Parts: sequence; C-alpha cells; structure tokens
Amino acid sequence: TTVTLDAVDLQWAIILQIFMLIWYSPVEHLTVRNLTFRGPLEKLTEYAFQPLLSSVEQLISLDGSMKALTLEHVRNKVYYFNQGILYRQFSEMNIANLTIADAYMPHMLCPNKTSSFQCLNFSHNALTDELFQNCGTLVDLKLLILQKNKFESLRKVSFMTSRMKSLTYLDMSNNLLRHDRAGVQCQWAESLAELDLSSNQLVDAVFECLPANVQKLSLRNNQISNVPSGVAELKSLEELNLASNRLADLPGCGGFTSLQFLNVEMNSILTPSADFFQSCPRVRELQAGHNPFQCSCELQAFIRLERRSGGKLFGWPAAYVCEYPEGLRGTELKDFHLSPLACNTTLLLVTALLLT
Repeated sequence: TTVTLDAVDLQWAIILQIFMLIWYSPVEHLTVRNLTFRGPLEKLTEYAFQPLLSSVEQLISLDGSMKALTLEHVRNKVYYFNQGILYRQFSEMNIANLTIADAYMPHMLCPNKTSSFQCLNFSHNALTDELFQNCGTLVDLKLLILQKNKFESLRKVSFMTSRMKSLTYLDMSNNLLRHDRAGVQCQWAESLAELDLSSNQLVDAVFECLPANVQKLSLRNNQISNVPSGVAELKSLEELNLASNRLADLPGCGGFTSLQFLNVEMNSILTPSADFFQSCPRVRELQAGHNPFQCSCELQAFIRLERRSGGKLFGWPAAYVCEYPEGLRGTELKDFHLSPLACNTTLLLVTALLLT
C-alpha cells in the first residue's frame, strides 16, 4: 500500500506512465524524492504534451486506491512548456493529501470542480499572494501548509481562506508577510482554529487582522513591540506564542479571555508586570524566560509572583537570569535578594531621619 521512489531522473512522459501504473495498483501512499523531469532534446511545447492529455485526463478522473501523493525536492530540466498543463494535472487529482515541497513551484491552479483534497502541503516553493484567490472548490480542505514561500500580504492570505469552509489549520510561517495598514479589513475562514504566522515581518497592527475563532496562534519571530488593548477580541484563543519579538512587558488578557498558555521568551522584557496572573486568571503556563531581566527592586515583585503562582512559570529557575546590572549578570532570579530597607523608600527615609 506504500511505495517510495528516490533519485528519479526521467522524461516527463515516462514519469507520467509510472504514475498511471501506480494509480491502477492498490498503492495508497506514493512518495517520490529527488525527482528530476526532462523533455526531449527539442523544446517541449504545448503541442508536445497533446498526445499525453488523454492520459492526464484519465488520471484525474479515476477513482483509484491512492490517498496521498508526495513529491519532494523536484527539479525541472524543461524550461519551455505550458506549465498550466502540469498545474491542472495536480490541482484536480482525486486524492485526499497532496504534497509538493521544494519544487520552485510559482503557482497552482484552483480546481475546476469541487475537490477531494483534505490536506495540501506546498512548503518551500515560490508561491505568491495570487494563490487560490476567489477559489471556491476547496471546501473539504482541512490542512493547508504554505511555509517558506513568497507571500507578502496578510490581507490577501485571509481572503484566500475565506471560502475554505472546512479549513482548521494554516501554516504561513517563514514568508514575507506584512500588515501595517490600520483599518484594512480581513476575512478569514470561520472554521480556522490554528494559525502559524511565525518568522514573517508582522508588527503590532497584525492584531487587527486575525481570525475571530482562532484557538492556537503563533506570532513567533516577528517585529511586534506591543499587544494593543481593545483591538483584537479573540475570545476562543487558548495558546499564544509571541517569542522572539520586541515586547517590553507582558501583554494583558483584555481581548484574550480564554488564554491558557503564553510564550514571551526572548523578547526585550526588563521588568515584567507583577499583576499578570490577576489580569490573566485562566493562564496555566507562562513562558517568560531568556529575557534580559534587570535585577532591581521592581523585579522583586515578579520573583514573589513566581512563588505564589504554583509552578506556572515554565523553565523556572534556569531560564530566568539577571542580565543587568553587570555585577549581577548570570545570577538566577531565585538567588537575587535585596533587603526590605533597600527597596522601601519611605522606610529608608525614616531610618535616615532617625539616625540623623
């Protein structure tokens, strides 16, 4: 039921015949790695594909045993041909899962009829914002993975999903996504529950363009310096990853009333707010380590917060280390102590007056 081919270097006509042979077999999962397809010595034109069209159409229309096709590390040695023929062949295959990864693929056509795809993985290609715009035939699609491509507009990505009625998971990590225009409307699939926007170029305005029903959201490794209050009402959000951004403090939970897990590691937080768990009562785990903590009187309240939290600070104590002042650099927060006299200005003044 499973076949894997590696290091395939053949003419496209022969590769297509191999696909046809496997399609007629009981094979359910076909994986082809390191695939190179070639044409004849002369330029391969649309005319050269004409004899194959009947086979292509037959391949598309068959109800075979195959459920999943994976093509990884694809290289094309044919430079002059109508790519639409290839796109149509793959976009209308009657299978549940299709992966075409690391293929330098610049586009993919929207299926002409309602598609059986449930999972599409087009990671590490050259796809742009024009993918699946105004596409209404991917109504059964549940998982869409588009990491490591060339998407730029978060707004266009949202409209791409708007007609995917079953979409629950979307991975847009490692693209060139931006959204810095306030007041621009976005429209996401209502079913979208998990969204990965990590490693893009997003700033604070991203919170104006997020799916309303998202439950797990990753904004790791972007350029976010603040979580605006009163902008995003994400009442279903349970997990939020804001690691490796530019935050100067812990965000509040005004718009995230269901938040349970928050990751703010590797930001620019010097002195975290001590009232975090009061404003975020449902949070069960806070990952705030690996920040440049400034060990001063103000930090004492956060250290006491850890003692009262009942183990909600993930990575404590090893991940929580003083960065400033230089004399305390490398000291774990659990070992940092100042006397009540040093941190209480009123008590210090009274003591000084009495001594005087």
